[in-house]
Amino acid sequence: MRLDKFLKVSRLIKRRTVANEVSDMGRILVNGNQAKAAKQLKEGDIIEIEYANRKVCAKVLRIPQNNVSVQEAPTLYEIIE
Repeated sequence: MRLDKFLKVSRLIKRRTVANEVSDMGRILVNGNQAKAAKQLKEGDIIEIEYANRKVCAKVLRIPQNNVSVQEAPTLYEIIE
């Protein structure tokens, strides 16, 4: 699954267009490397998102086949820091 779509489905970022903009600014790292929105994610990847005043680090636990409910979204990742 693409990085921007995963961020939207998991609700780490609310909109896919915002996820695209943030990755274009170089504020998203996957496994320590800057990532474009089209980066294909796999289970076990570490995503670091730099917001204006904080940094979130999450580990991908599973990749969904399609959209998930709000209750299921937190089960897709684990917050590391």
